Amino acid sequence: MATFGTLSDRLTETFRNLRTKGKLSAADVDGTVREIRRALLDADVALPVVKEFTAKVRERALGDEVNRALNPAQQVVQIVNEELVAILGGQQRRLQFAKTPPTVIMLAGLQGSGKTTFAGKLAKMLEKDGHTPLLVAADLQRPNAVNQLQVVAQQAGAAIYAPEPGNGVGDPVQVARDGVETARRQQHDVVIIDTAGRLGVDAELMKQASDIRKATDPDEVLFVIDAMIGQDAVNTAKAFQEGVDFTGVVLSKLDGDARGGAALSVASVTGRPIIYASTGEGLDDLEAFHPDRMASRILDLGDILSLIEQAQGAFDEEEAMKVAEKLATDSFTLEDFLDQMQQLKKMGSMKKMLGMLPGMGQMKQQLDNFDERELDHTEAIIRSMTPGERRNPKVLNGSRRLRIARGSGMTVTDVNQLVQRFEQASKMMKTVARGGVPSIPGMGSMGGKPGATTKRGKQQKSRAVSRSGNPAKRAAEAAGLAAAAPTGSGFGLGGPQQAPSEAELAEIQKLFGKG
Repeated sequence: MATFGTLSDRLTETFRNLRTKGKLSAADVDGTVREIRRALLDADVALPVVKEFTAKVRERALGDEVNRALNPAQQVVQIVNEELVAILGGQQRRLQFAKTPPTVIMLAGLQGSGKTTFAGKLAKMLEKDGHTPLLVAADLQRPNAVNQLQVVAQQAGAAIYAPEPGNGVGDPVQVARDGVETARRQQHDVVIIDTAGRLGVDAELMKQASDIRKATDPDEVLFVIDAMIGQDAVNTAKAFQEGVDFTGVVLSKLDGDARGGAALSVASVTGRPIIYASTGEGLDDLEAFHPDRMASRILDLGDILSLIEQAQGAFDEEEAMKVAEKLATDSFTLEDFLDQMQQLKKMGSMKKMLGMLPGMGQMKQQLDNFDERELDHTEAIIRSMTPGERRNPKVLNGSRRLRIARGSGMTVTDVNQLVQRFEQASKMMKTVARGGVPSIPGMGSMGGKPGATTKRGKQQKSRAVSRSGNPAKRAAEAAGLAAAAPTGSGFGLGGPQQAPSEAELAEIQKLFGKG
């Protein structure tokens, strides 16, 4: 979520400084609120929203809920999170469907805000939920707007009603009215009307949008706003609210590099909820907007719920069970690995998914350096193998690896690294599937303390002594070492060491559950 990257960095740094303090004074709270105010203003959040937000945070941070908290810094983070959720709209709001189909959804917004692309994204999302949407091309002013919507509809696999060629020809109000009647006649349960925009707010734009609204009586009017528009976002939203009045907001281009904080102000200023957020150029890059999840992402607290939902949508539960069985029975192959990788690619950008994990904001450089093409390279290597080689990588000798490298356009080193990583991953996943604790290379078992294995190895190395090549001398050395060995039990108590009796061994075996 690049749009709020700068804001997220500033807020995270502010809270990091706060965590070093055991108890917060009024000066600490004022300093923190001041930094939050600067961060929000730098991110283009509207001034009235910033004033209200920081006043509430300061009031609560100086109250009893922080003074009585065991960890005041974490309590302040929680307060900021809750107030951020409030300015983003509080509760999630879903689309309201008509009791009698079709549900009419009208899109409004400036030219270039992403209305046409959003129409296709929404149609695809609704189709996945079992609806039958109809796109209506009522933007007859912008050059090639009708053609663009036709292409988007084809990509989304949705029906379209476009009786006019556009480019200034045709009556948009009549097209919108006829589109709703066509949907009713052809039994489409949702109508999405794509209306015209302008480079700026003007009387003609507002009149046309208002006339379409009166003619179609939509159940939802969604105002699509570019998250990169800057401070003008609030003024534009107010103008559309007064001229057309909308029921919900759609944030587009959240994957951009602009500061984007003005988009956070829209819900608070207009009192209308944000319903959807567009996070990329692909037709699948559309999310239902959850204020609490967005606040967590901004504060670098992660968004695990959205990640889980994406995984559930991309992964087949039955296939996942089969893979789990293969892991447990040591029959997981490179073919299975390829299938899992393809399902992973269905979830979208790896960078975006990794960015949903808590604390990943602190690893921004590593995320930026992550090459999405690595998955394609891995796929190319596996596809260059024969089915037999995929099922049994142990047959991969030097000549086979050279052939695979040439076939995939990679090097033999890349092939070797892939096979090595696959073997390590298979061992680790097999251990986890069987209920064990995996051993990470260089760290030993995850069940013990890090570095314990290394320490033990060093101790054993230091105790090791050179042995003579003469058998007689070697026996004498061994006898001498045995005599010099310290006596006593493992608990440091003196006395000769005694081997445990059979009864004691039986008790020990019972304790560890061994028969």
